[in-house]
Parts: sequence; C-alpha cells; structure tokens
Amino acid sequence: MNKKIAFIIAFALIGFGAMQVPFSQLIGASDIKFSLFDFYGPIAGAFVGSLWGLIAVGLMQITNWAVNGFSMDMGTIIRMLPVLFAVLYFAKKTTKWTLIVPAIAMILFWAHPEGRLAWYYALYWLIPFIAYPFAQKYTIARALGATFTQHSVGGLLWIWAFNMKATLWIGLIPIVWKERLAMTIGITITYVAFNYVISFILQKMHITIPFLSLNPKFSVENKI
Repeated sequence: MNKKIAFIIAFALIGFGAMQVPFSQLIGASDIKFSLFDFYGPIAGAFVGSLWGLIAVGLMQITNWAVNGFSMDMGTIIRMLPVLFAVLYFAKKTTKWTLIVPAIAMILFWAHPEGRLAWYYALYWLIPFIAYPFAQKYTIARALGATFTQHSVGGLLWIWAFNMKATLWIGLIPIVWKERLAMTIGITITYVAFNYVISFILQKMHITIPFLSLNPKFSVENKI
C-alpha cells in the first residue's frame, strides 16, 4: 500500500507539471486551454486501475488548485470533469459500461433545442463504440475511444451550461476530428513512453510493484 500511495503521489505531481504546459486553445472558449495534462491524465487508469487512476487525476487537480487558486466555475468543471471518463475508458480493464457515457451524452445533447438542430455533431460520440472491440488489443483504439468519451461529456456540459447555438456546433464539425486526432496521438505516445520509462526504472532499480500494470509490448524487457 505504501508503494501504491507513493506511486500515485509521484504520478499526480508529474500530472500537475503537465497541467502547466499549454498545448492548444479549447475551440469555442478563449479563456480555456488544453495542456499536456490532456495527454497524460487519461493514461492513469491503465497503470493502476480505474479507482486509483481517478484518485491520481483528482490529486493532480487538488495540487493545481492549491498552487494556482481554487476555482469552481462552470468552465473549470467542464475542463476537468470529462477527463475522469477518459480515465475509465483507457483503464487497463475497459468494460462495456463505459459506453453508457457517450450514449447518455448523445441523448441529452439531442434533448437540448440547439442540440436537436445540430444533431449530427453528436454522431462523433459513436466513435467510442466503434473503437471498443479493438481497445484491448490496440492502444491507439483505446486512446481514440477515451478522447471521444471525454469529448462527449464536455460537449454535453457545454451545450447545457452555455446554450451554444447550433450554427456554432455545426461549424466545429470539420475541426473536431483534427483536434481529437491530435489528442489520440498524444495519449498513445504518452502511454507508450511512460510504460517504457517506468519499466526501465524498475529494471535498473531491481524493483517489482505488483499493483502496477505495464504493457509488455512497450517495456524494456520486450526490447532486449
């Protein structure tokens, strides 16, 4: 348990650092930015399981609030809550229950008057269903499903919180796939890199951590 707590704290501190490095502007929000955390946060559950992955991401946010000041406005909630669902999708044991999230997001998006007018925007959230059969075998499929699950929650919260007009949602359709492709690649690369680095450190220090789940395909042992 001590090793697990130490790992979670270390993982969370790295995540806090990633939060401080901006990556791109959130489309439709001039004051909200993506950061390297959006590549890093979702992979937590893949190493330590869903529950501890959620705890790690929660610690990242608490640390960020402690340093930069607490904020609980709707923009902050929309910025942080969706990533928790990406953690669940990308976890080491992805289950069909995670598909309830984009399904509900689609239904509630269409329940909004503006969402009904831009109904085909929410079809993006079918991607987690399409990726699911391949998620356990292919990391990039898991990352794709995770980032669009995150996107579905963010889109749902955004339309009900800010009543964004259908014309704006429709205008985002040709942009979203580029943004989410970048996220998918970023999550995949981050997971592979951390998997390799962690396995390298454990090998050099002759340490075994039973609770830690590493992918053999991306470990030092596989390279020898």
